Amino acid sequence: MAKIQVILTQDVAGQGRKGDLISVSDGYAKNFILKNNKGIIATPEELKRIENQKKKDEKRNEEEKKKSIALKERLEKEKLVIKVKVGENGKLFGAITNKEVASELEKVFGIKIDRKKIECSIKALGEHKVTIKLHPEVKAEITVVTKG
Repeated sequence: MAKIQVILTQDVAGQGRKGDLISVSDGYAKNFILKNNKGIIATPEELKRIENQKKKDEKRNEEEKKKSIALKERLEKEKLVIKVKVGENGKLFGAITNKEVASELEKVFGIKIDRKKIECSIKALGEHKVTIKLHPEVKAEITVVTKG
């Protein structure tokens, strides 16, 4: 049974992730990986191209991380004030959702952040900490103030 080296173009369960160089049997490579466009045969040219692509991806990721850190510092300096309707005993009608925080961030800071990256559940008046995932390695904790 001959083994050949293949560069994965997609994640393959039990084999590896996109961009990995794996060694598999000749039949598996031809009948599954190559047939379903999940990989390409590893040639010196392809290996060099993949290496260059990885370097570009790392550089882009590093730039995004730097931007996220700068944004984190900017967000953590200021407080976000949200006006809400309050009942007689000082309780909120409903709760402040991540969607409301995202829209308020866009109004105040001009920053569009996906609501799925915001973790919050505010159900009372006062100051609350809200976590925002700006980057896989960078999280910002902003202060949200709710006023009636």
